[in-house]
Amino acid sequence: MSALPVYRWRLAPEGLATFRQLRALGLRPGGQPVVAQVERPRRRRGPLVAYLYRVDQAKPVRPMTPGRWAALAKANAARRVCPECGRDAGYRIPASLGMCTPCAYPEPTTAAAG
Repeated sequence: MSALPVYRWRLAPEGLATFRQLRALGLRPGGQPVVAQVERPRRRRGPLVAYLYRVDQAKPVRPMTPGRWAALAKANAARRVCPECGRDAGYRIPASLGMCTPCAYPEPTTAAAG
Protein backbone atom coordinates (compact mmCIF):
# COMPACT_ATOMS: atom_id res chain seq x y z
CA MET A 1 0.00 0.00 0.00
CA SER A 2 1.53 3.28 -1.08
CA ALA A 3 1.16 6.53 0.81
CA LEU A 4 -0.70 9.45 -0.72
CA PRO A 5 1.30 12.42 -1.99
CA VAL A 6 1.01 15.39 0.37
CA TYR A 7 1.02 18.98 -0.89
CA ARG A 8 1.27 22.18 1.10
CA TRP A 9 -1.65 24.60 1.18
CA ARG A 10 -2.24 26.28 -2.22
CA LEU A 11 0.57 24.29 -3.86
CA ALA A 12 -1.42 21.37 -5.30
CA PRO A 13 -0.88 20.74 -9.01
CA GLU A 14 -3.45 21.64 -11.67
CA GLY A 15 -6.06 19.00 -12.35
CA LEU A 16 -6.62 18.10 -8.68
CA ALA A 17 -9.46 19.49 -6.56
CA THR A 18 -11.06 19.02 -3.16
CA PHE A 19 -14.66 17.84 -2.78
CA ARG A 20 -15.87 21.41 -2.27
CA GLN A 21 -13.95 22.65 -5.29
CA LEU A 22 -15.47 19.87 -7.40
CA ARG A 23 -18.93 20.80 -6.14
CA ALA A 24 -18.35 24.45 -7.08
CA LEU A 25 -17.60 23.22 -10.61
CA GLY A 26 -20.82 21.18 -10.66
CA LEU A 27 -18.93 17.89 -10.31
CA ARG A 28 -18.66 15.00 -7.86
CA PRO A 29 -15.85 12.45 -7.29
CA GLY A 30 -17.98 9.69 -8.83
CA GLY A 31 -16.41 6.78 -6.96
CA GLN A 32 -12.81 7.57 -7.83
CA PRO A 33 -10.21 7.05 -5.11
CA VAL A 34 -8.42 9.88 -3.31
CA VAL A 35 -5.20 10.62 -5.21
CA ALA A 36 -3.48 13.10 -2.88
CA GLN A 37 -4.01 15.37 0.09
CA VAL A 38 -3.38 18.99 0.97
CA GLU A 39 -2.21 20.07 4.41
CA ARG A 40 -2.90 23.50 5.80
CA PRO A 41 -0.69 24.26 8.80
CA ARG A 42 -2.34 25.23 12.08
CA ARG A 43 -0.59 26.37 15.21
CA ARG A 44 -2.12 24.23 17.93
CA ARG A 45 -3.97 21.13 16.77
CA GLY A 46 -1.83 19.91 13.89
CA PRO A 47 -2.42 20.31 10.16
CA LEU A 48 -5.83 20.54 8.54
CA VAL A 49 -6.11 17.88 5.81
CA ALA A 50 -8.20 17.95 2.64
CA TYR A 51 -8.34 15.09 0.15
CA LEU A 52 -7.81 15.71 -3.55
CA TYR A 53 -9.54 14.09 -6.53
CA ARG A 54 -8.79 14.18 -10.25
CA VAL A 55 -10.97 16.72 -12.06
CA ASP A 56 -10.79 14.83 -15.38
CA GLN A 57 -12.33 11.71 -13.79
CA ALA A 58 -15.06 13.59 -11.91
CA LYS A 59 -18.67 13.14 -12.97
CA PRO A 60 -21.45 15.71 -13.14
CA VAL A 61 -23.60 16.21 -10.06
CA ARG A 62 -26.85 14.31 -10.32
CA PRO A 63 -29.83 16.63 -10.81
CA MET A 64 -32.49 16.92 -8.14
CA THR A 65 -35.59 14.95 -9.08
CA PRO A 66 -39.11 15.92 -7.97
CA GLY A 67 -39.01 13.04 -5.48
CA ARG A 68 -35.76 14.28 -3.95
CA TRP A 69 -37.13 17.82 -3.69
CA ALA A 70 -40.23 16.48 -1.93
CA ALA A 71 -38.17 14.38 0.49
CA LEU A 72 -35.93 17.35 1.30
CA ALA A 73 -38.94 19.61 1.91
CA LYS A 74 -40.52 16.99 4.18
CA ALA A 75 -37.29 16.56 6.19
CA ASN A 76 -36.87 20.33 6.61
CA ALA A 77 -40.51 20.68 7.69
CA ALA A 78 -40.01 17.97 10.32
CA ARG A 79 -37.01 19.84 11.75
CA ARG A 80 -39.20 22.92 12.31
CA VAL A 81 -41.78 21.18 14.54
CA CYS A 82 -41.02 21.34 18.27
CA PRO A 83 -41.21 17.89 19.88
CA GLU A 84 -42.14 19.50 23.21
CA CYS A 85 -45.15 21.64 22.24
CA GLY A 86 -45.83 20.36 18.69
CA ARG A 87 -45.92 23.83 17.11
CA ASP A 88 -44.14 24.92 13.94
CA ALA A 89 -41.32 27.11 15.28
CA GLY A 90 -40.88 29.01 11.99
CA TYR A 91 -37.18 28.08 11.91
CA ARG A 92 -35.05 24.93 11.99
CA ILE A 93 -34.81 23.83 15.62
CA PRO A 94 -31.13 23.54 16.62
CA ALA A 95 -30.01 20.10 17.76
CA SER A 96 -28.27 21.71 20.74
CA LEU A 97 -31.66 22.78 22.15
CA GLY A 98 -33.84 19.96 20.86
CA MET A 99 -36.92 22.18 21.19
CA CYS A 100 -38.14 25.63 20.23
CA THR A 101 -36.80 28.66 22.07
CA PRO A 102 -39.98 29.34 24.13
CA CYS A 103 -39.93 25.72 25.38
CA ALA A 104 -36.19 25.77 26.06
CA TYR A 105 -36.25 29.12 27.87
CA PRO A 106 -39.71 29.59 29.39
CA GLU A 107 -40.46 32.99 30.81
CA PRO A 108 -40.24 33.02 34.59
CA THR A 109 -43.58 33.22 36.29
CA THR A 110 -43.94 36.09 38.71
CA ALA A 111 -45.53 35.31 42.02
CA ALA A 112 -48.45 37.56 42.81
CA ALA A 113 -47.77 39.76 45.77
CA GLY A 114 -50.52 39.24 48.18
